[in-house]
This record gives sequence, structure tokens and C-alpha cells, in this order.
Amino acid sequence: MLTLDTMQIDETLLKTLLDGKPPEESVVRQVLACADHARGLSLNETAILLKTVEPELLREIFECAGRVKQKLFGSRVVLFAPLYLSNHCNNGCLYCGFRASNSSLERKSLSPEQVVKEAQALEEMGFKRILMVTGEDPNSWFDNTIKSVEAVYTETGIRIIHVNAPTMEVEAFKELKKAGVGVYQAFQETYHRATYARMHPTGPKRDYDYRLGAMDRAMEAGFGDVGIGPLLGLHDFRYEVLASIAHSAHLYRRFGAHAHTISVPRLRPAEGSGLESVPSPVSDEEMKLTVAALRLAVPTTGVVVSTRESAELRTELLHTGASQLSAASRTDPGGYAPEGSKEGKKTLEQFSTDDHRPLLEVMKSIANEGFVPSLCTTCYRTGRTGSNFFDTTIEGDMETRCRANAILSLKEYMVEQAGNNRAENEELNRLFDSVISGSFDEVKDERVKRSLAEKLKEIESGKRDLFF
Repeated sequence: MLTLDTMQIDETLLKTLLDGKPPEESVVRQVLACADHARGLSLNETAILLKTVEPELLREIFECAGRVKQKLFGSRVVLFAPLYLSNHCNNGCLYCGFRASNSSLERKSLSPEQVVKEAQALEEMGFKRILMVTGEDPNSWFDNTIKSVEAVYTETGIRIIHVNAPTMEVEAFKELKKAGVGVYQAFQETYHRATYARMHPTGPKRDYDYRLGAMDRAMEAGFGDVGIGPLLGLHDFRYEVLASIAHSAHLYRRFGAHAHTISVPRLRPAEGSGLESVPSPVSDEEMKLTVAALRLAVPTTGVVVSTRESAELRTELLHTGASQLSAASRTDPGGYAPEGSKEGKKTLEQFSTDDHRPLLEVMKSIANEGFVPSLCTTCYRTGRTGSNFFDTTIEGDMETRCRANAILSLKEYMVEQAGNNRAENEELNRLFDSVISGSFDEVKDERVKRSLAEKLKEIESGKRDLFF
């Protein structure tokens, strides 16, 4: 199916694994017993879970995924925001509002100075991690992205930048890495070759194999952490999940680390797109199964859920293995920094979103579910990436660090935002203090616990950016 150096998808194998009737109860429970060890699952084992339909067995799958996430990462939920640099694009992707033939879209590219204003607006909300996103503008996207990354690091307190950008050659990836980008992200959209061809009729993105090899080139260039994912709704979601796992497994075999993140965006309406309906609709229950299967098959990965989903579903997905959420998202260039009223203007958005809550509301919701909202950026800045991150996590040594760093980032947020929500301050302090206290009590390493207590006091006295 896969060679060491070339990423390939064996479509026949994946389809064969998904053929047949739902598995017997005993078979599903055998797979879950294996999954509970948090060492991952084979494609065959994952296919068994994806073919399960019996409600009680699905509940057990979801619960197992929740346990595995807790075992490796604790109760922390990482938060970030996308920052769109440009909606210029020369691709014809049918599902995207940015596609080149969309004449209803007002085109806009932000200068590095404008990007800094956007980043400052996100920083004021409390974000420390952002994901820069850009369309494939042949004239300027690469240089503008590099300059924007450098400007944000220089002019703001944003601590780590991820980039979702067009695929490129190894030398270009090296430049991106040199600028300080923490994670390179690009989605295959669909791993099904025939569907890919239909969805990408024009533009450089038409080349399925070149896009599939992007993560190999990125990791060859020095990126320890890369993010992959399908756009759910273009083809059978079960096939896309298995293919994503196969892709991640290839990266592990070649580079010693699975995909750092696997995102699960679900197709949403986009003004000016070329699709009138969703080709392969994915239900909310199937979204839960998608998240759970990815968590169990690739336990070290960050399973990312975007604001395409409703607040209610995103909350449920936290209990089935999701570990990262975007928040307060705008999918248009210039969507955060105030530049006067946008009334009467054409849309600048790539797609519509469903969860419009501000960061604070998302954090409150996470806390109320018993999780710790985390704005941590530590791993990228301490070299805990790639195979180092994978080895540390799979051996169970990341949970304490994640818990402690989530506590510290939440405490920093509380101190920094204390003057911004005075009416709610007392209630928020009670909620977040309760979360911090409960999570602190669960730290098993007494040495870390003592150090954590000291660092919390240091944050109260004015110190910032403390971590383990």
C-alpha cells in the first residue's frame, strides 16, 4: 500500500476494509480493549469501529476515546484563532468561496501592517496562538506570508504562528520554517482520487499527488509538526478517516512522528461556491464517530474541531476525543480589526461558520464541562515537536506537562483580562479558580506540583509566559 518514501493511498484496500455488515459486538469490544492502551489502532481495527451502528457500542467507542484523550493530554483543550491574510486564489475548488471564478467575492489581501493589527486584536481577546490562512495568489502569497509572520512576532505578543497555505517545494518550506512557523497545515480535502478530480477542475491544486506529498516535503524541510485533514462531506466520511490515518502512519514510518494535528472540518455553505448541495452528508453522530476513531487510531494527534460546527456539537465532541478548538473565528481577511462598518459590502468570507461565540464564552463552556481551556504554546518553543513530542506523548509523559501548562495559561488569562469583564469578574474567577484548583489537585508529580504552585504566585505578581 505505502512505500517508505512515497505517499500513496490504496483505495482498493480502504474500500475492502469498509465493505460488509456491521461487526459483531464481541469484535468491537476486542478493538476497544486494545484501544484503551492508548497505543493506536490498525486500519483494519479502525474500520471495525467505523462500521459500527449499534447505539450502545457507539457510546462505548465515544467513552473509550474520551479516556484515551484524558490519559495522554489530561483535561486540557487548546484554543486558537485563524487569521486570514488574503482571499485571492487561482484555484477552482468547487466547495470554496475563494475559488477563482467567484465574481461575487470582494477580493482583499492584507499587508503585513494590516496583519499585525489583526493579530493585535486577537491578542487583546487573549489568544497567544494563531493560524495564518491564505489563498493561492500566484503573485504574492509566499512573500507576504513570510513578511506577515515576521511582523507579527516582532510587533505583538503572539507566541506561536501556524500557517495553512498552498503546497510548495522543500526550499520554500525551509524559508517558512526559518521565519518561525510552528506547524504547517494543508488539507488533502478528499483522499478519493476521482472525487478530488471533480472538486478541483482548475488551478495548481488539481495535482492530487503533488498535494498528497506536501507533508513529506514539509518534514524534509525541518517541520517536525504538520497538520492534515479531509473536508468531510465530499466523499464517504469513513473512507476519509481511514485515508487520514494511513497518511499519518506514513509520516510516522518515514519521520518518526504522526501528524501533529488532524482536523475534521465539515463542508459548510459558501457564497459563490460551485456546489448546490453536500455530495456525501455527514451527520452529527457520524462526526462524533469520526473524532473518536481518529483519537483511538492516532492517540497522540491533536483532533481539531472548527467553528463550522455548532456550540452544542463542539461541546459533545470534547467528550469523544477532540482536543483543539478554534474560537471567535472570522474567515475573511480583515475580520478582526475594526475598520468601520462592513454594511453593504460583498462578502469576504471563505465559508460560513456556526459557532459565533467570543473566546471568553468558549472558555466558560469548556470549563463548565470539566475541561481546562488552554492557551499554551510551550511545545513549539521548547523543541518538544516531531518525534520528540510523539515519543513523550505515547509514553504517557505529556499529560502532567499539558495539565500544568494549561493551568498556567488559564491563570495568565485571568490576570490579564481581569479589567475587561468587571461585571462578570466574580463569577468568572469562581469558575476558573475552581477549574485550576481541581486540575491542580490531579497533578501526580509532587515536584511539578510544588513548582506549579510557585509559578502561579509569580503570575499573580506580574510574571508572564511561565511553563514546564
